Amino acid sequence: MTREIAFLLNGAVETVSGVPPTMTLLQYLRRRKRLTGTKEGCAEGDCGACTVVLGDPAADSAGDGTLRHRAANACILFLPMVHGRAVTTVEGLGGGAPGEALHPVQRAFVEHHASQCGFCTPGFVMSAYAAWLEGEPLDKRSVDDLMAGNLCRCTGYGPIIDATLALNGAAPPDEERAGAKEAARRLEHAAGAGPLTYEYGGQRWYGPTAADELAALYEAHPDAVLVAGATDVGLWVTKQHRRLDTVIDIGRVRELNDLGVSGGSLRIGAGVTCSGAFDAIAGRWPDFGELLRRFGGRQVRNAGTIGGNIANGSPIGDSPPALIALGATLVLRKGAARRRLPLEAFFLAYGKQDRQPGEFVEAVEIPLDTGAEELKCYKVSKRFDQDISALCGCFNLRIEDGAVARARIAFGGMAATPKRAAAVEAALLGRPWTEATVAAALPAFAEDFTPIDDMRASAGYRLLAAQNLLRRAFHESRRPLRETRLAGREAAFA
Repeated sequence: MTREIAFLLNGAVETVSGVPPTMTLLQYLRRRKRLTGTKEGCAEGDCGACTVVLGDPAADSAGDGTLRHRAANACILFLPMVHGRAVTTVEGLGGGAPGEALHPVQRAFVEHHASQCGFCTPGFVMSAYAAWLEGEPLDKRSVDDLMAGNLCRCTGYGPIIDATLALNGAAPPDEERAGAKEAARRLEHAAGAGPLTYEYGGQRWYGPTAADELAALYEAHPDAVLVAGATDVGLWVTKQHRRLDTVIDIGRVRELNDLGVSGGSLRIGAGVTCSGAFDAIAGRWPDFGELLRRFGGRQVRNAGTIGGNIANGSPIGDSPPALIALGATLVLRKGAARRRLPLEAFFLAYGKQDRQPGEFVEAVEIPLDTGAEELKCYKVSKRFDQDISALCGCFNLRIEDGAVARARIAFGGMAATPKRAAAVEAALLGRPWTEATVAAALPAFAEDFTPIDDMRASAGYRLLAAQNLLRRAFHESRRPLRETRLAGREAAFA
């Protein structure tokens, strides 16, 4: 067991002790290291001013150790979560000392005048740097998505986008790739690959690396807070100022990061991030992929997990409606025992799930018997990017010989839990797939749901919008998507 937090900070080994385990990386960078290029704007993972780049140990195509890089919000990332990882801040790119050459990403931002007040600029630079380092295509569409997790109060987005587009096709130099391999070697020497146990001020942090270790720890500490990406738990500390006495970090548990097809199902480990699951999901169900893309900014998707979105139990979590519509099964583990249950049975009431003390979500299994065109997912929110759903509706409809042969419909934001629309399904099943059948099924929504009024939408709006989403699903099954989808995005659903 390692009892000190060890990571690379701008290429140098950093060993930390004597700080609370729920200190955020942002607090450490600014207060302890005086690396003030990383800014605090919102302290909740929305504005991107605190963006840094994390390097996770991985193997390249030759089997040699290297790092896989991703943008991350330092403001809700607890310091022990970077144990065994590399952290790069804007100061680590260069150009900070007199006469020191600018990094190519920094130079692109200078040449395109992509900074106004400058507060948000380091975050934008680091988001662009992560994508450039991983060799991502930086065309207009991908850059819009890449930068959705960074906000600019000055609304200087045009030059920022131009600066990032200028990096397209500019491959990182060989020395940068070699540096990633050297960093991976130093990380292994500094932090090792074993579990972390860290204590300070009566607070304990456990970072197991194997599922058996996690099961034993959680059975021994059933009151511990489980953390995957901290996209929600981070706010408990930064906004609610809660003290977390015992935390178990599942982010480095190998088995929980497994993703693959087995026995006719896609199995997603509870530690797989939204970004990590994207290709497997979007390649099979494009609508689910688009829903996943709108979970939050890139930084949030790089940290938040599918399993965490389920275990959180929020009635407005966006993955459960799609997963329920697909007939997903949840795998729960307590000690050595496992059990499986339909995902819809996991949610009992607001804030209450069918989970025993010491039991955790291990994986979710999705049957592969739904065609790409059969699943329709719709998120209704006030903003397109980075917004919580007013409601989210998902429709898994199979039409055979002109009739509805399968109907699995689920909604978030319409009840105290993610919930199937059983009465609506019954009104459709076995009937001709016509506009008349759809119209006759609309009153059944009031049997399934009694929506609430809140800041995001009124009950009446939610009920009408849900009915109209069924109408939309019908029309999209008969007519071109360009009539209902945003201009320029039809290709994603072809």
